[in-house]
Amino acid sequence: MPNPSTLNPTAAITADHICKSFRIYRDKSYSLKEHALFRKRRAYDIHEVLRDVSFTVPKGGALGIVGKNGCGKSTTLKLLSRILSPDSGTLTMNGRVSALIELGAGFHPDMSGRENIRINAAIFGLSRREVEERMDTIIAFSELGDWIDNPVRTYSSGMYMRLAFSVAIHVDADILLIDEILAVGDAGFQAKCLRRLDEIRRQGVTVVIVSHDLGQIERLCDRSIWLCDGVLAAEGEPREVHRAYLEYLKQ
Repeated sequence: MPNPSTLNPTAAITADHICKSFRIYRDKSYSLKEHALFRKRRAYDIHEVLRDVSFTVPKGGALGIVGKNGCGKSTTLKLLSRILSPDSGTLTMNGRVSALIELGAGFHPDMSGRENIRINAAIFGLSRREVEERMDTIIAFSELGDWIDNPVRTYSSGMYMRLAFSVAIHVDADILLIDEILAVGDAGFQAKCLRRLDEIRRQGVTVVIVSHDLGQIERLCDRSIWLCDGVLAAEGEPREVHRAYLEYLKQ
């Protein structure tokens, strides 16, 4: 449990000395027989993804997370969305969380877009009545038109993004987590999504974005953190953090 003395009542997210690691097996067994016969081959290494990472996001704030592939950005979002749990440290989330982490995650490929809206919105905590009240608004924002009643396995990646984003922003979340999903889709809809993110921020929603598009983060976020090999390398105003990050990449 978090130490009450460390909690900030004005914070939407508090990460306090978070550590996360995974086992990387040197030799993978693919059957129960192999696992039993070659147990000694099941040696593994510990890969530390996040090491002693701490940060706070105030209510209504917007945080960008930058860094090279494999630095721990997506793992951080999965911890924030409670898909994963930290090995040590404490993580406090104040409010309902809506996450756009993996494109199409949570969608049933054989169900229509409309049916998937009902399922996803229910997962986020909306009642059946609330879902039906917002159905037309969600569909209109997605601009999927007649495609909304087709199986989502027939959707392009851009259509997946439209549907997922439309659901996520209409569930009255207090915290919205986004992982690179806005990189998918046409420029017009991306611009529409960015405008909508501006609106929900003004309404007090907290936003956390992982992206390689530094310009997008600078437009949306008031703070950035740079993760380097699982360690918090810099934190502060986005342009300053990104300048340090780009100088590091040049080296």
